[in-house]
Amino acid sequence: MLLAHPAVLDDLVKRYTALELALLAGDAGPDTRQKMADVAYTLCVSTGTRDVDAALIAARLRLPGARVEDDSAAAVG
Repeated sequence: MLLAHPAVLDDLVKRYTALELALLAGDAGPDTRQKMADVAYTLCVSTGTRDVDAALIAARLRLPGARVEDDSAAAVG
């Protein structure tokens, strides 16, 4: 499986988080929801996972400085 570069994963995680915050703040319309769905899909494809929560975990584990003390989350997906 090809793995996305950590810089790409970092950007995707930041974009997803910002869109999630916009949704929670009520500042989101259909365009924001579509962007969030697109980023979630890209995260899943980039990490080889099937849901966004697993994708976020997998992406964060690949970021520089990630410290894995419990690798049970790495098997999600």
